[in-house]
Amino acid sequence: MILCDIGNTTLDWYVNGICSKQRVDDFDPSGHTEQIYYICVNVKLSSLLKSLDNWCDIAQLVDWTKYYSTMGVDRIMACEAISNGVIVDAGSAITVDVMDDGEYDGGFIALGLKSAQEAYAKLSPALSESFNFEVDLTIMAKNTPDAITVGFLAPLVDKINSLGRPLYVTGGDSRVLSHLLCDAVVDDLLVFKGMKKLVEKGHLC
Repeated sequence: MILCDIGNTTLDWYVNGICSKQRVDDFDPSGHTEQIYYICVNVKLSSLLKSLDNWCDIAQLVDWTKYYSTMGVDRIMACEAISNGVIVDAGSAITVDVMDDGEYDGGFIALGLKSAQEAYAKLSPALSESFNFEVDLTIMAKNTPDAITVGFLAPLVDKINSLGRPLYVTGGDSRVLSHLLCDAVVDDLLVFKGMKKLVEKGHLC
């Protein structure tokens, strides 16, 4: 099974257990003749792929009544991979979603780590500091890097840990964030696992 997660600038491929990336600018879907199961948030490519018979849109298999209509399909795929637990996707934004016995129980969205640091820097050049991921989030800070770290991360980490469920972390900053969470499991394949699960139980193409 060939899986493809298509974003606005990159494509993430999962082929025979191997992950790879490709720039959207270098992508020609007509050059692929195999059957490919995909999700896509790129509006331009989405229209093109619908005209190709071997490209199968997994979004058609989603029970959209379980989620809200504007929820990102990649986020939904990560949720589909987990029946019970909290899914934390630490990417450009940090999304946190709760699954309860296969049902979506809600979630929230925070700034991603890079975006948060950039936001502080825009407030004042004096706040243009990197987060200190070694800081103790339970105590008051006594320097600027620690202060912005505690200010942003402590409420976020406390909220996630307070959900009291198994934690699964994915995304580009998963390893950094997972160290701050209670018994979190890092799984970079959550989106692909959700895609595969839907394809295997559904009928598509």
